[in-house]
Amino acid sequence: MSQFQLFHLASVRICKLMKRILMIVTSHARLGATETKTGFWLEELATPYLALTQAGVEVEIASPAGGQPPADPKSEQNPTPEVKAFLDDPAAVQKLSSSLRLAELSGPYDAYFVVGGHGVMWDLPENAALQSMLAHAYETGRVVAAVCHGPAALVNVRLSSGSYLVAGKRVAAFSNAEETAVGLDKVVPFALESRLIERGAKYESAPMWSSFAIREGKLITGQNPASSLAVAQATLAALG
Repeated sequence: MSQFQLFHLASVRICKLMKRILMIVTSHARLGATETKTGFWLEELATPYLALTQAGVEVEIASPAGGQPPADPKSEQNPTPEVKAFLDDPAAVQKLSSSLRLAELSGPYDAYFVVGGHGVMWDLPENAALQSMLAHAYETGRVVAAVCHGPAALVNVRLSSGSYLVAGKRVAAFSNAEETAVGLDKVVPFALESRLIERGAKYESAPMWSSFAIREGKLITGQNPASSLAVAQATLAALG
């Protein structure tokens, strides 16, 4: 085999190994009708982003409105090492500040990762472009992952059969107990745990604030911010 053929074969193998993941964040910046700011939870973006990119995955970031999405101010307090590393990475910060607009995306990704944060509860469950994107991704064998409030993006996703994507599947998400503990159970538009169960999901959880993730085939979900790394690792494992 010639050197050119060897180079070509190596290039093909590299291309096959290269994976693309779309991380999705909310564009919603207020807790319902209140004046309290919210948005996506920075740890739930930063920790998976670092884990995925360090594994050689190409990551892009998208939101309903595009551009700079709002981070929940509370998630910027006492930043973790992962959050600090993300904010110190010019490429990561650039991707976040110029997030892609969901409705304008065309090409498929190998995995879709929905970042949590309370803002998700208001805009992602009703985003038609995202519902269609996630349904198509799941039905074509791609990985669909979500952490904390991120699974709220799944509650209205229906497959071509008409059934809900989460129906009959084991899932984790921010628990009703955790929502009550942070004092927002009367503010959010619906209780995420309860809504998932209404959609036919087999909801599971660990003790509050514990890391807990479930991999159900190509569907991966995690309970809370502490579960961010576990969801990223399960995503990588599902990508093979």
